[in-house]
Amino acid sequence: MAAAALSLDNPIFRMYMGYAFLVIIKTMAMSFVTAYFRITMKVYANEEDVAFDKKKTNKGPQIHPTVERVRRCHQNDLENVIPFVLMGLLYVATGPTTFAASLHFRIFTASRFLHTFFYLFSIPQPTRVLSFLVGVFTTLSMAYHVFAQVAF
Repeated sequence: MAAAALSLDNPIFRMYMGYAFLVIIKTMAMSFVTAYFRITMKVYANEEDVAFDKKKTNKGPQIHPTVERVRRCHQNDLENVIPFVLMGLLYVATGPTTFAASLHFRIFTASRFLHTFFYLFSIPQPTRVLSFLVGVFTTLSMAYHVFAQVAF
């Protein structure tokens, strides 16, 4: 009897879970990276956050280019990882081949890690935009596969 698509008995689903885990954890880590830069650079987002600054070196909310760069990187993750995770579930449910699924999951995951590296270390374009587009087109490829399988 064939394993249910969204079951731990399905090796494709387990593979999906592993790659989804990696990109979700990376996205969550970006919150801590943002907080680290806010704290070390004493750039607070809100008035009440300034109260925690014992030396009162900051008089109110500010914008800092480094903090904003990290925030934009995190926002970009949110805009891309969430669709990948959701589309990936639908994709797994269509019963793709192991090769196709592993290719999609690995390419997307690599593109997101590269995107973050390029963003945080200010690597010149077109590196960041190419890594972004690779991830988007990978998710769209899964979406096409799902669309081809559905019946309205």
